[in-house]
Amino acid sequence: MVVAFAAVVAAACSSGDPILDAGIDPTTPSPPQTAAPGETLPPTIPATTTTTPFADLPECPVDALGDGDDPVEITYWHGLGGESEEALKDLVAGYHDSQDRVRVRLQNQGGYNETIDKYLQSGADGRPELVLMPEYMLAQMVDSESVVPADVCVNESDFDMSAFLPRVRSAYVTGGVLWGMPFNVSGPVLYFNKKMFREAGLDPNKPPETLEEIRRYSQRLVDSGASGTGIALDSGQDNGGGWFLEQWFAKGKKLYADNANGRSAPATQVLYDDQFGVDLLSQVRKLVDDGLAAHVGANPSGYDSFLKLADPKRPAAMTIGTSAALGTLITTLDGGLVPGITSEQFGVGPMPGPATQPGVLLGGASLYVVADKADEQTAAAWDFVEYAVSAEVQSTWASRTGYVPVRSDAIDLEPLRSTYDDDPRFKVAYDQLNASTEDPSAFGPVIGPLREIRATNSNAVGAILNGGDPAAELKKAASQANRLIRNYNTLNN
Repeated sequence: MVVAFAAVVAAACSSGDPILDAGIDPTTPSPPQTAAPGETLPPTIPATTTTTPFADLPECPVDALGDGDDPVEITYWHGLGGESEEALKDLVAGYHDSQDRVRVRLQNQGGYNETIDKYLQSGADGRPELVLMPEYMLAQMVDSESVVPADVCVNESDFDMSAFLPRVRSAYVTGGVLWGMPFNVSGPVLYFNKKMFREAGLDPNKPPETLEEIRRYSQRLVDSGASGTGIALDSGQDNGGGWFLEQWFAKGKKLYADNANGRSAPATQVLYDDQFGVDLLSQVRKLVDDGLAAHVGANPSGYDSFLKLADPKRPAAMTIGTSAALGTLITTLDGGLVPGITSEQFGVGPMPGPATQPGVLLGGASLYVVADKADEQTAAAWDFVEYAVSAEVQSTWASRTGYVPVRSDAIDLEPLRSTYDDDPRFKVAYDQLNASTEDPSAFGPVIGPLREIRATNSNAVGAILNGGDPAAELKKAASQANRLIRNYNTLNN
């Protein structure tokens, strides 16, 4: 039964090995940033905010979709699984029922990493008309010069984005341009076993909000015998070893990289190996050292931390995971795949951080219209994008999956209105995202090799949670990350 649970939950997450940038192995420490005799280092990129002129961007011929006898066919690559994939299939079917001018061929590439690799390795002729890319790919998609910016299509079609959540829109803006259209928006949340909380004398309506409270709650849970350990932690690049590190820095109002996290100008170095980072990961490691947390490893399949909640020998009472897993978790548990555990036992709370700082960085993915396609195909791709981010469609999408709707008016429509009223767990991620501050640190890093940096950090965090020295491991990871950034900037600037 546990294996079946693993397979279903894993389908909601992405996995795979990161590619190396230009053949450089990110596990090799980078040299110090000082020039050897006769050597000239790449120039430091000045931190000045620039705006990309629309005249320099590819066109979006939105009027090219005619009323011909045959519908225009477009291909859409994605990497979603589980309930999210089923919801996406139904979304496409609904689009087909709504009009007869466009037909979308949905192609699952197996995960985000697989989608990224295939896209980057394909030439213009081999790429689809539409692709779904995760938030950490923003810089690479811009630098690839292979997409039609969403802002151009918005302007040409007079598409109204006034209802879009400001935080959602700003996440995909760089150089003053919205490049990808936000579609499936997620955030990390705390999943916890309400039954175990009650058995330990804890209020299930007041989950922990900080890492210090995680310690106190975990101690109570373990001491009472309600659970074998307090919280399951992983060190995966898309979770605890990569994405969560970025989140915790934002919650601590600390920049992850220079040049305002790469948003005022391309980042030249990471900043997470400072004392804040050392103290943060020392605090997390002590949870493991004291038996209050279980480190489940790099979590390549994306489900190990959830499985720890169902461990018959030493179950955890809490874990942190993407809000996008909620729909799949409910479907899995209510399907009886884990005897004795139902979805009603689990609560959802905001992601705990180093302080009571509200909000999180945006996760999930956006839709990119691919450039160098026939005009009618570009127009067809944009027509589908408009449908996919409409209030009605986003209401259904968020209700089924646990993703956050990209626009505020979606929560006033059915079925999402009833979902949020009847099951407040679905609304936690929405409220959490809207609580984010305007501090520069609250806008996630835009770095070309961010995927590779997350992989490097995953190794570092894993080593720390297994007993490694936080200062030494972070210093090594930062050195490797800076080498990746220098190489990327040299190739792309």
